[in-house]
Amino acid sequence: MKKQAKFLHIKNWAVEDRPREKLLLKGTAALSDAELIAILLGTGTASTSAVDLAKTVLQSVGHNLDDLARLSVNDLMKIKGIGEAKAIAIISALELGRRRKDTSSTEKPKISSSGDAYSLLKSNLMDKPHEEFWVLLLNRNNRLIKMQQVSLGGVHGTVADPKIIFKLALEELASIIIVAHNHPSGNLTPSRQDIDLTNKLKESSKLLEITLADHLIIAGKEYFSFADEGLL
Repeated sequence: MKKQAKFLHIKNWAVEDRPREKLLLKGTAALSDAELIAILLGTGTASTSAVDLAKTVLQSVGHNLDDLARLSVNDLMKIKGIGEAKAIAIISALELGRRRKDTSSTEKPKISSSGDAYSLLKSNLMDKPHEEFWVLLLNRNNRLIKMQQVSLGGVHGTVADPKIIFKLALEELASIIIVAHNHPSGNLTPSRQDIDLTNKLKESSKLLEITLADHLIIAGKEYFSFADEGLL
């Protein structure tokens, strides 16, 4: 009579072969689909390891993750060894993956010129009767991370604090910033205050290794760019 092979618990595997330890040592890309699902399951059964149970789950859908994502909790619970908690863990993880895919498919705009920045900002600044100061936070690839109002002023001016601007940039891990404000008067000429602020931001950006790419002054349908005019 053939002797049945003894079940070897994951804890008895070599450290580098255990899914969690393997992830820590080699990163997520080194794990198979079954190993990733095994981490979600946490445990197997009395006679099956979490990895083998995960393989059974994958086999039930022909190793097709899209088909796996279509299963309900009840569908998964039909697989021996999968209870409600394990089924919910699998479905939750796949739903997060779907949401991430939906989010990443909407690519953030790329700001490659002063015109790009103006197009993004004009609706917020072109017709305002008072001054506002805004900042565009970009990643190293010039993709927009976030656009935010920094300050709100009166007809004749607004005060923008460099500390607040760079605090926002650091919080969002931005590599590049573009600042902008409007002139309700319609005059595009930078004031002395505008020039001084730009210089302060430029010096601070060097210390923090964050690039100040431009400072725009927006007046109606026109704008002034410090970068285009060689003032940065």
